[in-house]
Order: sequence, then C-alpha cells, then structure tokens
Amino acid sequence: MSSALTGTGLHLRLGNNQILRGVDIHVEAGRTTTVIGPSGSGKSTLLRVLNRLYEPDSGDILLDGTSVLAEHPDRLRQRIGMVFQQFNLFPHRTVADNIALGPRKLRGLSKEESRALALEQLEVVGLAGKADSRPANLSGGQQQRVAIARALAMKPDIMFFDEATSALDPELVKGILAVMSDLAAGGMSMIVVTHEMGFARSVSDHVVFMDAGQVVESGRPGALFDDAETPRLRRFLDQVL
Repeated sequence: MSSALTGTGLHLRLGNNQILRGVDIHVEAGRTTTVIGPSGSGKSTLLRVLNRLYEPDSGDILLDGTSVLAEHPDRLRQRIGMVFQQFNLFPHRTVADNIALGPRKLRGLSKEESRALALEQLEVVGLAGKADSRPANLSGGQQQRVAIARALAMKPDIMFFDEATSALDPELVKGILAVMSDLAAGGMSMIVVTHEMGFARSVSDHVVFMDAGQVVESGRPGALFDDAETPRLRRFLDQVL
C-alpha cells in the first residue's frame, strides 16, 4: 500500500541557522515527488524533518491526511523507507542478513520468513545471486541496491531517497536510477532528493525547487524545466543542464 505525505509550513532552526523557512511539500499516493536545488538549500534536512529525525519547530506532517507529530517517531519511521548517500550496511553480516535484520527485529518475522523476504527483495533490485556475499565484496552500486532492498523489506508506505546516487561512480548511477524508476512505475510513493535532472524530468510526477530553505517553485516536470517562472530556478537550471 502506498501513502500520501504532506508537509505544511515546516520551519527548522539548527543553532543560529534557519534551515527551513515555511516549506510545503506533498507527494500523492503512488506518485513520485522530486526535490531539486543547490547544495545547502535544505533538501536533505527536509527529508529528515519529514521522518522526524529532526523535529520541526513549527508546521505539520500528515500521512494519509492524519498528523503524525503526536505519535512516537518510530511508528512513522516504520512506514517510511529511507535510502541515504552512504549505504550504512553492517560489514560483518551477509547481504541477506543485512536485509533480514529489520523485518526480524521490528516486524517480528521468523528467521526463515525474513530470509525469504530478503531473497525476494534482492530479486527486485537485481542481486538475486549475492545473498551470501559480504558488503565489502560488492561494488558501490551493488551496495546501494542492497540498501534499497533493506528499506523495501520493511514494506514501507513511502520511500525517501536522499542523493542515493551521489556517492557512486558515474557508470554505477544508471543502475540505481533504473531501480528507482521501476519502483515509481510500480506505484511506490517516493520523495527523491537528487542532482540527476534527467530522472527528475522523466520519472517525477511533481518537482519541487528549493533554495535557501524555501520552496521557490513547484509543479509538473515539463512546466518547471521548460518554462521556469522565477529567475532563481532559471539560473539553477542554466548551471546544471
């Protein structure tokens, strides 16, 4: 099941820095919202606020129309799969064990059930033959696929990708974007922070452009990329396209 997620009026200050300044964002159930913008614009911080790794100073977060700020953050995080730049795999465990650990500990699956689920998710990300390998024996792109499979094994309602390809060599990026595209096509709700403009244009249903902690412009990919309304977005696209 996919879910809709909405952030409204999100503000966050860290120390003396105002990181988010009244951010509104929405991803419809089964759709992909991509967040683009220059480094330091608050994109990654926004994801961390939306899954309550940081608590917003003000604003609200709604999952399927219901505010999640009153409940324990872990309940929200169990419904959100998160894939970071770094893979954060346990080096001493096999690939399958890395994936099976969450379902066993947090979802109460048996060892056999969690192993079967891990193999199923490895099939999804194209690594069916790597179940008993150690992370150190995989390429960076393969490790990131394992990280995606680990997130999917928790059966999330929505997936967050935070610059999931930026730590990879260019030739490995394509494979990860293909996995993400397949998830989007399969109806997974996703919020994707990325510098990959081709992905943002071709896979997204909605694109959000952030700068200096604010949403400057948002809309359908075609409108944003081909007919930017604000000088800030036009300047950004001139630099990255």
